[in-house]
Amino acid sequence: MNLVLTYITWALRILEMHAFDVLGDPVRRRILELLSESDDDLAAGAIAGVIMAEFGISQPAVSQHLKVLREAGFASMHPEGQRRLYAVDPTGLREADGWLGRYRHMWTSRLDALGTELRRGRKASAYKEKDR
Repeated sequence: MNLVLTYITWALRILEMHAFDVLGDPVRRRILELLSESDDDLAAGAIAGVIMAEFGISQPAVSQHLKVLREAGFASMHPEGQRRLYAVDPTGLREADGWLGRYRHMWTSRLDALGTELRRGRKASAYKEKDR
């Protein structure tokens, strides 16, 4: 009974996890990078091989990270024979983007201004080169 309660508590905590809680872990961010860089879905074994080599964690630990990504809406999985294939699920990313949207105005104008200054700098450099 105690094990069941522990699992239920853990499962509820995962469901309540905010997108940034999920993305706060470097292993999960790396898994998402691997998934986003691939043109095809990736097998869990291939993901585990890379993550185990880079982070020195066990295969069951990689499986737990994949599970968190799935349950939080960042990754999807479908079985193909004996393999489990993973792909990016944009649901979790949309949640993160939605939250960031409230603050985007704070940096958008600054980035636009930076772009303007960079263009001015290029033009000034081009004029100086012509004068030589």
